[in-house]
Amino acid sequence: MKHTGSPDAALLDVTAPQRELLDQVLDKWSLQVLDQLCGRPLRFNELRRVIPDVGQKSLTATLRRLERNGMIERVVLAARPVAVEYRISPIGDSLNELVDALLQWTSTTLPHVEAARERYDGATDTEAARA
Repeated sequence: MKHTGSPDAALLDVTAPQRELLDQVLDKWSLQVLDQLCGRPLRFNELRRVIPDVGQKSLTATLRRLERNGMIERVVLAARPVAVEYRISPIGDSLNELVDALLQWTSTTLPHVEAARERYDGATDTEAARA
């Protein structure tokens, strides 16, 4: 986002690496995984149970991406059979308040967005009918 005329305008430039990180951290499954892991460490199948819509392949890819970005930690437990659990890392935990604020913003703003969508869709439907 760019705001001209502000002394902090350079701080609001979104670079390609920043865009990539935001895409990877704020995607559909990552938000839900991070939210669950903020509560407590979970094993893979526990995550599948608490996020029932996510498929195995998508969850695996999400966990790998979050681990690669330092948002979560994969811990091998000394158990028989070997068990793995995932837990939020300090970097991932630093997102907690930001994500909560973003979700609060969506809750507050969603009715206005839905109204705007309806107005837009109604206007485009009317234009299409005239053509």
